[in-house]
Amino acid sequence: MTDAPRQAIADAVRQRLARRHRAEGRFRAFGIGAIALAIIFLGVLLGTIMLQASGAFTNYVITLPVTLEREVADPRGDMTEASLRRGSYNQLLQRSLQSEFPAASSRADLRELFGLYSGLNAASVMRRVIADPSLVGTTIRVTMPANHEIDLYLKGITVDEHISTGSGSIQADAVSGDVTLSSDTPAFANAIARIRQQATSDRDALLDRAARLEAGAAGAESRDAREAGLAAARRARDEAERFEAVIDPETRITLGPRTASLLIRLNGGVVAVSALTPDGREAEGRVLLPLETASASADWSEWVIETPAAGRRITDQQAVYARALEERGMVARRLNTNLFLNADSREPELAGVMGAFIGSILTMLVTMLLAVPIGVGTAIYLEEFAPKNRLTGFIEVNINNLAAVPSIVFGLLGLAVFINTFGMPRSAPLVGGFVLALMTLPTVIISSRAALRAVPPSIREAALGIGASRTQAVFQHVLPLAMPGILTGSIIGLAQALGETAPLLMIGMVAFVADAPSLGLSGLTQPSTVMPVQVFLWSGASERAFEMRTAAAILVLLTLMIIFNAAAIILRRRFERRW
Repeated sequence: MTDAPRQAIADAVRQRLARRHRAEGRFRAFGIGAIALAIIFLGVLLGTIMLQASGAFTNYVITLPVTLEREVADPRGDMTEASLRRGSYNQLLQRSLQSEFPAASSRADLRELFGLYSGLNAASVMRRVIADPSLVGTTIRVTMPANHEIDLYLKGITVDEHISTGSGSIQADAVSGDVTLSSDTPAFANAIARIRQQATSDRDALLDRAARLEAGAAGAESRDAREAGLAAARRARDEAERFEAVIDPETRITLGPRTASLLIRLNGGVVAVSALTPDGREAEGRVLLPLETASASADWSEWVIETPAAGRRITDQQAVYARALEERGMVARRLNTNLFLNADSREPELAGVMGAFIGSILTMLVTMLLAVPIGVGTAIYLEEFAPKNRLTGFIEVNINNLAAVPSIVFGLLGLAVFINTFGMPRSAPLVGGFVLALMTLPTVIISSRAALRAVPPSIREAALGIGASRTQAVFQHVLPLAMPGILTGSIIGLAQALGETAPLLMIGMVAFVADAPSLGLSGLTQPSTVMPVQVFLWSGASERAFEMRTAAAILVLLTLMIIFNAAAIILRRRFERRW
C-alpha cells in the first residue's frame, strides 16, 4: 500500500475519533447539566419550603400570673377530680388578663382583649390543676401561645408598621375616652403629608384602572362584557373620588378602615387618631391605652400601621394590647413545642403533628408486618420453587400490572372489603396499614425477585453439589446474598407508602382527629390520621398561620423519608457480599 491511501485511512480514523470524542463530550455535558439542573430545582424546592416553614418553629407566648380562686377552680368545694374538671379556668385567665388592662371594661374592649389568646388554653390549666390539686388557692404562672393572628402580627408577617419620633409639643384634654390632641405648632404636618401622598397614589391607581376598564369595555365584543367593564370602571372612579377629600389641603382629614392607622404614643398611653385639622395643629381620636397624665409633652411618637384595618384581621386595639404586654415582658418568642407535642387543632397556634406522626408509625408498622413477609415469601416461591407454566406466568404478569395500578384504586378496595364487608373501624391505622400493604406488595415482590435473580447460579449449584437440599440452598445460601437487594426494595416500597395520601382518603383517614392515638396495640383501632393527610388538611385551611405549619409538616415528612432511605443504604452495606 502506498503512502497516499494509508494517509487517507489515517485521516478518516482521526475524523471518526474526533466525532466520537465530541459525541462523548456532549453526552457528559448533558449529564452534568441534568444533574446540575436537578440540584438547582431540589435546592429551590427545599429552600422555599424551609423559608416558609421557618416561622412555624417559633411562636409568641403570653405569660400571666393566674390566681386559682377556690370557688372558681373547685365549684363543688370537695377537691375531687370531677369538681376540678367543672372549674371555669378560662374565666381565671380572663381575670388575669383584664387585671393588666383595668380600663378595658366595655364588651367590645373585652372581646378584643380576650382575643389575644385561644380559650382552649384553659384545658392545659385544668390538666395542671388536676395533676396537682394543691395549686388551688395559689397564684401560678401560665404560659400560653398567643392567638395566631397576634403571632403573625408580632412576627411582622401580616401587618406593616413603623414608629417615628414626633416633633413639637402636644397636649391631650383627657386621659381616656374621646380625646383631642392640640399643639402650638403643626405637630401633625408630617403625618398629614404622608396620608395625602398615599391618598394621591391610591387615587391615581384607581383612575388608571378605571381607564383600562373603559378601554377594554370599548373593545368588548358582547354587550354584557361591555356593560360589566363600564360598571367596574364606574366603581373605580367612585372609589377614587373618596380620596379627593383627603387630598384637598383645605379639608379636614378623616381616617377610616381603608386608610393607614395613626396612633399617637403619649404619656405612657396610646391614642388612635380619627381626624386631623388641615393645619396639622389638632387631632381627634380615642384613647386605646390610658394616658398617665394629660399634661403637655414633647416626648411623643407616631405609630403608623400601614396596613388598613380592612386588610388585616387584628384591630388597632389588639395591636396596642400586644405591644403593651411585650413591653412589660409578658410576651416573648420561644420554640414552638406545640408543633411537635400536640395533635391537630382548629386553632393554628395549638395545632401539631404528634397525632399524625404516631398514626404514620402505627400504619407503617402494620404495612411492614404484612407486606414484607408476604412479599418476600411470594418472591422466593415464584423465583425458586414454582413450576414455570401458564398459571405462574399469569400470576407474574398480574403482579407486574398491579404495580402500575393507581393508588386510589387500592383505597376503593380497602373501603369495599375491609370496612364495608368485614366491618373494620374507619380512620384507623389498622385499615390504613392493610390498604398500604396491598399497594406495597407488588413493589416488594418485584424487587425481591430481581434480587434473587441477581445471585449467580453457581451459588445454588455449589450448594446442591455438596448435598444441600433445594430449601437449604435457597434459605442458607441464596437468600442471605439477596438480602441487601430485598431490604432496599422493601424499604423503598415502604417509603413510598409513607408518602401516600389518596388511598387513605377513601377509608376516612382524612377526618379531623384532635387526640393522638396511643402508641400501642390499642392505638391500631383508634381514630387517627397520617403525615401526608395532615399536610393535605392544613394546606386547605383558611387561616394563614396554617401555611407555614403545612411547610413545617412537609419537612417532618421529608425527614421521615430520608431516615427510611438512609436505613436502606445502611442495611444494604451491612449485608452486602461481593463475589
